[in-house]
Amino acid sequence: MFLTSSFHCSIRRSFAAQRGMKYSLATQSLLGIFTLTTPMMSTTATTTGSSASQNCLAPETKQFYPVLKNEKVSSDSHILTIGLPENRALLGWEENIPTCISVAANNESLVVAKAKSYSPISHPNLKGEFQLLVKAYPPQEDGKMGVGAYICGLQEGDVMEAKVKKPRQMHSSPHVLGRWKHVGLVAGGTGIAPLYQILVLLMSAQELNCKIHILSINRKQEDILLKSQLDQFAKEHPDVVSVTYSLTGNEDDENSPQFLMGRGTVQLAKQALPDPSLDDVMILVCGKNGFVEHWAGKVGRGPPKPDGSKGPKIQGPLLGVLNDAGYSASQVFKY
Repeated sequence: MFLTSSFHCSIRRSFAAQRGMKYSLATQSLLGIFTLTTPMMSTTATTTGSSASQNCLAPETKQFYPVLKNEKVSSDSHILTIGLPENRALLGWEENIPTCISVAANNESLVVAKAKSYSPISHPNLKGEFQLLVKAYPPQEDGKMGVGAYICGLQEGDVMEAKVKKPRQMHSSPHVLGRWKHVGLVAGGTGIAPLYQILVLLMSAQELNCKIHILSINRKQEDILLKSQLDQFAKEHPDVVSVTYSLTGNEDDENSPQFLMGRGTVQLAKQALPDPSLDDVMILVCGKNGFVEHWAGKVGRGPPKPDGSKGPKIQGPLLGVLNDAGYSASQVFKY
């Protein structure tokens, strides 16, 4: 269950000084650690979507979010800092549950799809704003662009229309803290964004003693997103975080000790991820459909919803590299 919307609107922003003292200033900036200035309510508090105050719409309601900053971080990718609507403190319902938003493109004549989902790269407890990593794909032959290109074109002072999606159930629970001792994050391209939020969550609660293994797979070296942030975590916490990079399309990097080559094999899984024989192992896989299928098998879909939108995702059987490497279905989640 989640915090009520009325409580959600009353939280005020402050730095988590006591928790933050465990980290260097560089790591604190990566984590964006915050805490509540009011006593924390039980996470079993009842949620009622209609409990939002008149001046604060519930997160799941479509509303406008102001763009505070747009920074280009690669040839085709941007990190946008997005503000929250007036009187909203958190993007989602709880400060320790991963968030995901559906962004609507308002110019249907120029955009291929009406909406697309994005997971912020900022900690869910960040107050007053959040950050999105967005890639702009080339336009189609008819000139129409994707939602990503639409978002990347937004500038400071613009607004985007979005709504927060229901928390993702990872093997029957949306929570990530305290569940696993060994976590593997397998990311293909922009699939690093949702997994980076998981990383930030786990690193903000390292009293839980969780070991994190990151495998980022990209076509070329210049395609690697959030590399400096990942390297910073690994540098400052070598006993906690390990990062492996693999490239699929640049022969010039084959002799570089910094990069492995290939989209994914059993050998790569054994080299970069926690052993499946360990206790409390979870491997999260995120990327395009073909990437996820290669590593863990297809993700299915349930029947369409009454409004005609896509049905819920279904994990389906575990196949692919992770199955061949000896992991069980309960140790893998197709994010």
